[in-house]
Amino acid sequence: MSRDHAQRSELGEFLKARRAELRPTTVGLPDGDRPRRVPGLRREEVARLASISTDYYTRLEQGNLPASAHVLAALAHALRLDEDERTYLYGLAGKNADRPRRRTAQRVRPQWRRVLDQLSESPAVVLGRYMDILAWNPLAAALITDFSAIPADRRNYVRLAFLDPTVRNLFDDWETTARTCVAFLRMEAAESPTDARLAELVSELSAQDEDFRNWWASHEVAGKTLGTKLLHHPTAGDLTLDWEILMSAADPEQQLMIMTAAPDSPSAHALDLLISGTRAGDARG
Repeated sequence: MSRDHAQRSELGEFLKARRAELRPTTVGLPDGDRPRRVPGLRREEVARLASISTDYYTRLEQGNLPASAHVLAALAHALRLDEDERTYLYGLAGKNADRPRRRTAQRVRPQWRRVLDQLSESPAVVLGRYMDILAWNPLAAALITDFSAIPADRRNYVRLAFLDPTVRNLFDDWETTARTCVAFLRMEAAESPTDARLAELVSELSAQDEDFRNWWASHEVAGKTLGTKLLHHPTAGDLTLDWEILMSAADPEQQLMIMTAAPDSPSAHALDLLISGTRAGDARG
């Protein structure tokens, strides 16, 4: 047996042992009614969490395939590996040099903050890596959700679109918006395929939402440009807003998304109602 084949076999045994230690409820999956012949997660459940096919994962466990750095990152998160286990996993796969590192948290650029402060009549947010929400103006919070009430490490536009019922119900055509988010995320993944943050986000959403899992597997991609959102706000009513994403020349990993309504349109008047509400709230504060 060659050294490479021996390491792939050991990697497969390691994956098998780790999934045997996890219960479905531990990783956010239903336990199901079907009795389990062996303890721990099934192969298809690990594959679902890592957003790969069951056949692909099975061949990894059987030692019949090498594992890419991106798949290793997804599996490490899916199986809840600690630091030492991650090191061992990457060592078996011969990927020490490519092992994903968690990049430092982003801070919104002061220039974008000033732009937000001066945008009083258009909802706007600053998006970071993987559509993390770094900052927003009061009108965006009134339109979408109270971002300040969400922990910073959970403040992600894609996660909110899929997992937050309030935000999900805001979009009149939720499927179009959600699929666009997945396509944006796929495009960003090409820039940093081994990033641990991306692997965690994809694993979480794949485990909790079947639509995300299927659309991620379809590999549709799109660049962030412009479009139109149809929204149904609980107090302002129906709005049709054009959105456009502006890139920072100084830091391409930060973008400003601005939403606007056609002048003197019903949507513009609806935004006026929200603006009045935010100003009244500031006055009370």
